[in-house]
Amino acid sequence: MIQTDILIIGAGPVGLFTVFEAGLLKLKCHLVDALPQAGGQLSEIYPKKPIYDIPGYPTVLAGELVDNLMKQIEPFKPGFTLGERAEKLEKIDEKKYRLTTNRGTQIEAPVIAIAGGLGCFEPRKPPIEGIENFEDKGVDYMVRDPETFRDKRLLIAGGGDSALDWTIELADVASEITLIHRRTSFRGALDSVDKVMELAKSKKINLITEAQAIGLNGNGVLKEVVVKSKELGEITKQVDNFLPLFGLSPKLGPIADWGLSITKSAINVDTKDYSTGVPGIYAIGDINNYEGKLKLILCGFHEGTMMVQSAFKYIYPDAKLSFKYTTVLGKDGIGM
Repeated sequence: MIQTDILIIGAGPVGLFTVFEAGLLKLKCHLVDALPQAGGQLSEIYPKKPIYDIPGYPTVLAGELVDNLMKQIEPFKPGFTLGERAEKLEKIDEKKYRLTTNRGTQIEAPVIAIAGGLGCFEPRKPPIEGIENFEDKGVDYMVRDPETFRDKRLLIAGGGDSALDWTIELADVASEITLIHRRTSFRGALDSVDKVMELAKSKKINLITEAQAIGLNGNGVLKEVVVKSKELGEITKQVDNFLPLFGLSPKLGPIADWGLSITKSAINVDTKDYSTGVPGIYAIGDINNYEGKLKLILCGFHEGTMMVQSAFKYIYPDAKLSFKYTTVLGKDGIGM
């Protein structure tokens, strides 16, 4: 059982910066995110996208911003549970919640800070009958650790950046890679398309366009993928893993069932401290809703800062909180 002061749901930029602000108050944080790495959309969707509205940076790449935030919070030693979705939340006493993830990890904390951005990102799944029977048994919707696929036979499906980039990355890891795509043209970066074409030309990967997976076979563990190809007809590929990399779609997910006030998939909050109306539960960043809301990283940083001040008072109602510029006297009176 993991114990912490503030459980942050969402390890995007707002969740990460909240760790820093909480650390100044000597509050320990643990972050949970359905994605396999910290950074949220910045890491998963557009790590090379330039951002122009971060104070002190005329421009900064999204991935670079995440790296800097991780360095900034390193002294506070936050805990991370990545690749797991926040599933069940229960109140176990007057000032303590217990969160259980979809993989059974349990974390307890007096304060919950929902910083889930647009919600938890769920994979776009291909319409293949029975695919759920092979999830985590040969079917993977994202790559958590490339070494998992060392010397494996892989079939990757998709035509966007994720499918192309992982085909390139895993070309020297897997024993065999077949990339299939429904069209002849790709949606990914031109440089990535060129690299994939070169890999196919040099026979380092198999490339089949105008093709899609239509069936899966195996006795409890995936063994074969049935592919329908315009050129080759219906073929069966012997594989160890099937990776349909069609991207991720944001959804509020199980949070919608936690009894919070929600408007159009966003959590209503009080702008005084971004509390939800449920004691000890806050919502910050793109996932919250209030009059005049701007969905900017900068605004999320402000919301996280104000939220931890309120969280400190909630956890330690009798402690004196003294704020001095960028340093804070925590509950034991020792300055950072």
